[in-house]
Amino acid sequence: MRDFRTLPEPPTRPGNGHLQDWALRPLPLIEAGAQAARAAGQEVFRLRLGLPAVVGFSPAWNRRLLTDLGSFVSAGSLSRVVPYLSGGVILSDAPGHGRRRQLMNPGFGRAHLAALQERTRAALPPLPDGEFDALAWADGAVLRLLNAAYFSSEFNARLLHAFLAPLRRPFPVPALPRPLLFVRVDAELRRLAHARLTTGGDDLLALLAPLPGGLEETRVSLAAAHDTTTHALAYALWLLARQPQWHAPEHHPAVLKEVLRLYPPGWMGSRRLKREVEWNGVRLPRGALALYSPYLSGRDPQLWSVPETFDPGRWESKPPAWAYLPFGGGERLCLGVHLAQMLIHDVLGALPPLLTVRGNATPQPGITLGPRGPLVVRRS
Repeated sequence: MRDFRTLPEPPTRPGNGHLQDWALRPLPLIEAGAQAARAAGQEVFRLRLGLPAVVGFSPAWNRRLLTDLGSFVSAGSLSRVVPYLSGGVILSDAPGHGRRRQLMNPGFGRAHLAALQERTRAALPPLPDGEFDALAWADGAVLRLLNAAYFSSEFNARLLHAFLAPLRRPFPVPALPRPLLFVRVDAELRRLAHARLTTGGDDLLALLAPLPGGLEETRVSLAAAHDTTTHALAYALWLLARQPQWHAPEHHPAVLKEVLRLYPPGWMGSRRLKREVEWNGVRLPRGALALYSPYLSGRDPQLWSVPETFDPGRWESKPPAWAYLPFGGGERLCLGVHLAQMLIHDVLGALPPLLTVRGNATPQPGITLGPRGPLVVRRS
């Protein structure tokens, strides 16, 4: 069996391996790694990040990583370095993860979300007159929609904005501790949760507050929901303004799927190896960082025809299994998948035709993948 250090890798920089490019140019870095792997007949490549790290992009790798829960664990993954995501169900592992998801699933299921839909639709802000930045508008709109879904629009709006704003900044900003801000947010959560526990309610907080650790789950899932939904919505607005022939309710499901294939907000997922794993004759060591990339899988020319092209028509056929993972997969499928889809479809269905004015849609990776912006559009 070969050592993992024999795996192909992208070019390194003297003295720091891949750390500088991982911090400053991660997309070109992983694209070069995937190219080197394909040239070597491999589907995984190595990164030098100061600890053993491997990245895979094939459906087989995605399936193994997301279903072998005994070998690939969330404890010790990259989420732990971000205070916003370091806790709750995101970092729990089997068998506790499944039990925890069972408790939380009813609140995020389609039936309960449908009961909140009138409330979230009413919270949608109007479009500005004239030209406006679709990215900035999506940011504010999603804040209001999530406030409505989670808290019946009762969470202090300024505090909510202040809490989530650092997630939209490049590293290391999201990873910096903010104890005073978190204390204020937790106090607001306790205030609202007390009202739900004493007088009842049907929003997401009302279902999460009675659970053990429910306020932490509320805070973590809210942080995970905002930028992912904002960036997907902003890209959808921009691409529909560029190709208005797709702006019709019957096309919106395929439009959103295509947006998430090209620009998955969760562009990279991580696990740690709890035990040594053999992969195609290569020994992956215990403790290694194991990564999968919905961005690479969604743009793999071996899996998709003309992968760089925005083409909602491709969704008339099913995608290759385990090649399309904007919400993860298996038991650890994103808790908020139905919430994000409901909110985005409702927004798209309410919007008039748009036209692009100017913008920079270049994907910029951070905690999530979003457009560099601005994305200036106007009514058609």
